[in-house]
Amino acid sequence: MDVVQQLISQHGYFAIYGLLALGIIGLPIPDEVMMTFVGYLSSISVLNCQGALLVSFLGSMTGMLVSYYIGRKIGRPFLDKYGKWLRLTPARLKRTERWFLRYGPWTLLIAYFIPGIRHLASYFSGMSGMNQRKYLLFACVGAFSWCSFFIGFGYFIGVLA
Repeated sequence: MDVVQQLISQHGYFAIYGLLALGIIGLPIPDEVMMTFVGYLSSISVLNCQGALLVSFLGSMTGMLVSYYIGRKIGRPFLDKYGKWLRLTPARLKRTERWFLRYGPWTLLIAYFIPGIRHLASYFSGMSGMNQRKYLLFACVGAFSWCSFFIGFGYFIGVLA
């Protein structure tokens, strides 16, 4: 977390955008802690709250879109070839795909608040062939809700401190 704090302190909004995009794609970046820290920095006027929310939302959506397109282009062939090593049989993949086509949009909203699941939801959205407009709608609502919640939480902590 110290590295993340230093990057945000030195590079501000650029670091927030890049770290969130990479974190949503799946790199081990403590997204929730980072967003809370961004909210705290906003409360002590180091960052502009609206600017931090906008940059966080854009970084999050960039990560979600990259994940969606990776899932759409190479996700299924990759899992067909290497899924057996992950214990994903063709039957399990088919069941997951059917479930995701039915509940996928709502999963995107909820998945933002569950570490690990957030990363997989976009890949499965792309792999299952979810309509791009529907994906964008639900991903945007989820990203905005998630960013607002954690930045607001950090801001609240900063006000109390």
